[in-house]
Amino acid sequence: MSNELVFYTNPMSRGRMVRWMLEEVGQPYRTELLEFGTTMKAPAYLAINPMGKVPALRHGDTVITEVAAICTYLADAFPQAGLAPAPGSRERGPYYRWLFFGAGPIESSVNNKAMGFQVPPERAGASGYGSLDAVLHTLEGAVSHGDYLVGDRFTAADLYVGSQLGWGMQFGTIEKRPAFERYVGRIMQRPAAIRAREIDDALMPKKK
Repeated sequence: MSNELVFYTNPMSRGRMVRWMLEEVGQPYRTELLEFGTTMKAPAYLAINPMGKVPALRHGDTVITEVAAICTYLADAFPQAGLAPAPGSRERGPYYRWLFFGAGPIESSVNNKAMGFQVPPERAGASGYGSLDAVLHTLEGAVSHGDYLVGDRFTAADLYVGSQLGWGMQFGTIEKRPAFERYVGRIMQRPAAIRAREIDDALMPKKK
């Protein structure tokens, strides 16, 4: 079985997070660029991801979709990169917590705001995340306690949550708070983060 890593993406997508993760892992990978509405919806790619969206990752015969799942998979598949606490360690629980916090409360609350939808206060308990204010308050506390979300080192949870914070502040869906800006500014200076941005920026459509 081939163990080739194939990365399906578009530089104007959440695939930028996975690009960063791949650069952190440091393993060779091949990039397949797809276009919205055309090659993403073509039969060849729908066989990889029936949702017809990116990113996706194929590792040999294994296909992974969804950014948090891809980041978690890569951290476990290549433990030598040191991007996840050891299984069974006391830090493994908080690590999962923040990955799923990013995939659940952060993603849902920020997307709802971007779409102009606000959960009625009386229905907040049924929304799964309560309110955007509650999500941001919780996150602000987490990034204020130390340099990283889990323990004293950078993990895939920082990459995923930090990317969401960076994008949200850039596009105005997350308010700029000093703790967020310090945290994002720090992790975005990692060499792998810089390489990933340079790669994807070079793949962006050229302005006419």
